[in-house]
Amino acid sequence: SAKMELSDANLQTLTEYLKKTLDPDPAIRRPAEKFLETVEGSQNYPLLLLTLLEKSQENVIKVCASVTFKNYIKRNWRIVEDEPNKIFESDRIAIKANIVPLMLSSPEQIQKQLSDAISIIGREDFPQKWPDLLTEMVNRFQSGDFHVINGVLRTAHSLFKRYRHEFKSNELWTEIKLVLDAFALPLTNLFKATIDLCSTHANDASALKVLFSSLILIAKLFYSLNFQDLPEFFEDNMETWMTNFHSLLTLDNKLLQTDVIPTFVLCEDEEEAGLLELLKSQICDNAALYAQKYDEEFQPYLPRFVTAIWNLLVTTGQEVKYDLLVSNAIQFLASVCERPHYKHLFEDQNTLTSICEKVIVPNMEFRGNFLRFKFSRTQYNVTICCHADIDTRRRAACDLVRGLCKFFEGPVTGIFSGYVNSMLQEYAKNPSVNWKHKDAAIYLVTSLASKAQTQKHGITQANELVNLTEFFVNHIQPDLKSASVNEFPVLKADGIKYIMIFRNQVPKEHLLLSIPLLINHLQAESIVVHTYAAHALERLFTMRGTNNTTLITAAEMAPFVEVLLTNLFKALTLPGSSENEYIMKAIMRSFSLLQESIIPYIPSVITQLTQKLLAVSKNPSKPHFNHYMFESICLSIRITCKANPDAVGSFEEALFMVFTEILQNDVQEFIPYVFQVMSLLLEMHKNEIPSSYMALFPHLLQPVLWERTGNIPPLVRLLQAYLERGANTIASAAADKIPGLLGVFQKLIASKANDHQGFYLLNSIIEHMPPASVDQYRKQIFILLFQRLQNSKTTKFIKSFLVFINLYCVKYGALALQEIFDSIQPKMFGMVLEKIIIPEIQKVSGQVEKKICAVGITKILTECPPMMDTEYTKLWTPLLQALIGLFELPEDDTIPDEEHFIDIEDTPGYQTAFSQLAFAGKKEHDPVGQMVNNPRIHLAQSLHKLSTACPGRVSVLHTWHADSKAYRGEMLI
Repeated sequence: SAKMELSDANLQTLTEYLKKTLDPDPAIRRPAEKFLETVEGSQNYPLLLLTLLEKSQENVIKVCASVTFKNYIKRNWRIVEDEPNKIFESDRIAIKANIVPLMLSSPEQIQKQLSDAISIIGREDFPQKWPDLLTEMVNRFQSGDFHVINGVLRTAHSLFKRYRHEFKSNELWTEIKLVLDAFALPLTNLFKATIDLCSTHANDASALKVLFSSLILIAKLFYSLNFQDLPEFFEDNMETWMTNFHSLLTLDNKLLQTDVIPTFVLCEDEEEAGLLELLKSQICDNAALYAQKYDEEFQPYLPRFVTAIWNLLVTTGQEVKYDLLVSNAIQFLASVCERPHYKHLFEDQNTLTSICEKVIVPNMEFRGNFLRFKFSRTQYNVTICCHADIDTRRRAACDLVRGLCKFFEGPVTGIFSGYVNSMLQEYAKNPSVNWKHKDAAIYLVTSLASKAQTQKHGITQANELVNLTEFFVNHIQPDLKSASVNEFPVLKADGIKYIMIFRNQVPKEHLLLSIPLLINHLQAESIVVHTYAAHALERLFTMRGTNNTTLITAAEMAPFVEVLLTNLFKALTLPGSSENEYIMKAIMRSFSLLQESIIPYIPSVITQLTQKLLAVSKNPSKPHFNHYMFESICLSIRITCKANPDAVGSFEEALFMVFTEILQNDVQEFIPYVFQVMSLLLEMHKNEIPSSYMALFPHLLQPVLWERTGNIPPLVRLLQAYLERGANTIASAAADKIPGLLGVFQKLIASKANDHQGFYLLNSIIEHMPPASVDQYRKQIFILLFQRLQNSKTTKFIKSFLVFINLYCVKYGALALQEIFDSIQPKMFGMVLEKIIIPEIQKVSGQVEKKICAVGITKILTECPPMMDTEYTKLWTPLLQALIGLFELPEDDTIPDEEHFIDIEDTPGYQTAFSQLAFAGKKEHDPVGQMVNNPRIHLAQSLHKLSTACPGRVSVLHTWHADSKAYRGEMLI
């Protein structure tokens, strides 16, 4: 790829294109994005972006360049095996040399982007390939400039944050040790110095803001560095850290109660809190970490933290800005009360009563803006699945209830049943005013009753605070039966959530009665309510009954099919839900459950799905929604064509126009899906390939499509469908495309990650193409395979290679196989038998694959004259032994140590990874199915035939395999 000079002209060009990428008009924005995509492989491109973000006169260009740079790093920095290195080494060196000082001198908005980029680079290169990163950062602590210090702290935080969720490993531990050696002491000194400065500047609000921002980041770093294990350094310095943490918890400075916070300190859920609250919240987290993991070492400090945090809870108000603090403080109590060590702190009945009364109940009440609940979208979609709530306080109170139940279930349940009854009585007095009391009562019931919960099955163990079915009938159903789906949306949402959570406890007949109620609530205008309704239906439809069928059957759903489909599709037109993934998932699940009963509605359904597809393809932004939409399209096709195979034409008519547009506009996210749906359609055709598909065939071979890893599996499958259905058409009408087809095979075979896909394609070519059309290429194919064997022979490659040569043998005959090997190099056939087939055949896995190998080897043994009377004869017996081993021995799944396959799916690439559609699944295909039913019987019969043709051989066989059950059993036939 080209080199871009670091010239003013190039800076100018980039500036213009970056401006266009911000344009709301896709006709201007799209081409600009495409242009940047084409030049990003050029040398110096990242350095041009860094120059712009440093020197551009326009702020909007600086910010845009910084975001573009970060995304470029995110996509390209990681070096993936078998794929070209996407950034020049000289650029990598220059970036690492300049990025830290640049980040530290940039304004806040840009500092944040560069800091993220540093942590992405650090994730790959630190410590081995970027050893001086830490010293470069720690040295800046001396600068005394807190803009710089906070830049360092923020970067360190994004770099070390991953220690909180990495699996333990020696490598990780070595890295953390290296960080601690360089960082722990300077961090501790900075912590002490910052605390001293806080008292010096106690009356200067603007100085305090900066200092407290530093303290928050320091407290977050403390958490990351102490997460994996208690480091010796921190154990030795526990007094310094804990004493200061404790005094910060009890600090109250009026100057800090203003709410303007530098954004670089914030995470998503911290928007509303002030600096003091953020700092105290993090300290609660740090104390909880020590209380849980290092309780012996922390024991001397624990009582004073419990007291301080208890006081915090009792004195902190109900305002939203305290939410994070209150929930972290409650989480601290929750983590302490379930440790046997600290049980005694909670045993007293008065303590329990006051925790319930002063902490749990007040934080269970519904707060927050009612209208915001009705129409807000964002909080819900994220949290609906985990049955979480708008409210972090509630969630924490709920965890505290569960924690207390570990040792004090009896007393706690006793205290709360009183509360539940009085709350329900309050509600009954005046429902329209007191609905919040009922909401809190339902919440208490759910939090007490739910002990073990999985997302898939809802609650699996319940504590009987109330009889769940009675509570359902008396208090939940009436709300869902009321005439209006829009009044009391909070209680409706509670009711629907109750069904979802207790779906395993409530008897089936009540669930069936709920279904029409849930379908009705798909029409509610509140996003929360109709989203919950869709999610609840989807969960009920996946429940399993006896003998592994669904609990709710298609027959039981028959009366509701029409209204269910109508309301689901209508819900997608409600404000805020046009791309609601829960509704789309419910559509997919309904199709899957109802099967042929959806056929009468397919014409209208497919029209609505295609219109939706066209609309979202303009700007795909909701990956889950899109995935379920394509699954629903596949289900429509499958279900209809199973009943009426000719219907495939009407689906093609409905879909191809949109598909063409997606391919022409290169909508990357959708292309793998389109290929899968096309494969499904093409596989429905019985014999010939329609001309609409043939017109597309040459385009599928374009190299640019094959460069994106996400396209490879679905494209290979689509080409296989072309070969299965239209090999003769390709041979007669598109013979000039065969080299292109083999070019794709050649590209795939060269990659360790995708070589198996290359074999899928090759096997289809061998199996389906008329032999004459591939004659001239055959030898070249074998030569390519041998080159790859010499360069890098992996277990996966050998397994695929074995299946291929046996398929070749089945298709063209054993003699043809021997001749082609020996034409490449004399005696090569013997080498392949001796070095590859005999020792490795045990590694082949999969029913069909084993069968192909068995039939192929049987042919070599019984239909290949050179095996009888040349120097190959000595291999005949070992080959038979290997074949019987394939039948009788367990599969050899050992993989040599030096080979650890990276599966495409496992590497977190930034390409749109391949998204497999479950309902576009390919049927298992058996190329030798017609010819051979049972390969063992086939072997016995073939050997029998051979022994009549060559009488001298049989005695060898008899003495030889008298003990083999495969041989004995089937010789009798």
